[in-house]
Amino acid sequence: MSRRGENIRKRKDGCWEGRYYKMEEQSGTRKICSVYAKSYGEVKEKLVAAKASAECQQKEFMIERTLNLEGNATLEESLNEKEEISFQMAAEKWLAGIEQSKKYATYVKYHSIYKKYIQEKLGTFSFSQLKEEVLEEIVFDAKQEYLSNSVKKSISCVLNQILFYASSHYHTKLFRYSYRKQKPEKKLVEVLNQAEQIRLLQYLYQEMDIYKLGIILCISTGLRLGEVCSLKWEDINRKEKILSVNTTVQRIVVKGYDTKTILLEGKPKSVFSKREIPLTDEMIRLLFSYGNCKKKYVIGNDKPIEPRTYQNKFQKYLQLAGIRKKNFHILRHTFATNCINSGMDIKSISEILGHSDVKTTLNCYMHPTTEMKRQHMNDLSVIYGQYVGQNHE
Repeated sequence: MSRRGENIRKRKDGCWEGRYYKMEEQSGTRKICSVYAKSYGEVKEKLVAAKASAECQQKEFMIERTLNLEGNATLEESLNEKEEISFQMAAEKWLAGIEQSKKYATYVKYHSIYKKYIQEKLGTFSFSQLKEEVLEEIVFDAKQEYLSNSVKKSISCVLNQILFYASSHYHTKLFRYSYRKQKPEKKLVEVLNQAEQIRLLQYLYQEMDIYKLGIILCISTGLRLGEVCSLKWEDINRKEKILSVNTTVQRIVVKGYDTKTILLEGKPKSVFSKREIPLTDEMIRLLFSYGNCKKKYVIGNDKPIEPRTYQNKFQKYLQLAGIRKKNFHILRHTFATNCINSGMDIKSISEILGHSDVKTTLNCYMHPTTEMKRQHMNDLSVIYGQYVGQNHE
């Protein structure tokens, strides 16, 4: 059975199982319990909630036992004394811990979500005033109907982590909010068709330089914008013909400012994004022919190139190649589609792209082109032709 994360595994039936310890109220002993879900992300979310609930139950059990021994106040009276802590105080303490324990970019994202969507509505509340039935009314009012599922999920994540932090550190009652996901309209993900790829590559090979070569590198390896902008010469093993993805770069807001930003280089998107990609002989030749390996960065010389600047360069190349405006990420989708069209196995494609699960590759990056569909139809026609020929014999 494959395992992912702490006490999480995928069963033979395809279901994900997460295990945790829970205290039995009668005996006071711990027993192993399980939660189940269809995906890793869903079971992880359930496991966090189950562990939090189990921890609260254990704390209440210990408090109750202590109070019974001392014969003083009731459990409810004891907890109420501690529930007067404000939501804002707990949130600020939690954010301070996030700043120390997580990537700075993660801290900035959480801080921004809290300040923009949560602080004004919940900051003045004490935990004794909160009730589960009013959380949705307080946080997700009618004015936020326009928010995407992704933003609502981020708000829910931050909110639940603050609530769990308060429960763990201040023994407040554990609340949990789960947003109701609205089914979005399915967007058609574009890739460069064969004619567009030919026009783009022909233009890029004219008067080649390292910036044009970076675009060719992305459509040939599936690198993300931030990954190619932060690529260093030390990440390329010329002898082994291997490109190692070790960093990414992004522009984020500076702490204490609303508009001031900095270009931050850090770890890739996830642990799976840190990967090795084989390079062709031709790509190695091009890189060391047009690049300056005496500099630190492949594209940006002594410092990483600004992602927005490189995105603008890409738009200019598209325009000069006679192709309408497209997002830089289309190069990654085009690479994945070309891989599947060429017969590459899905596991290899998934690892080259840095995905944690082949399902992500299949659901988000596999886009059969018209040419591919036509080839399949032609193959089918050949089969039917053989049947007809056999019938006339």
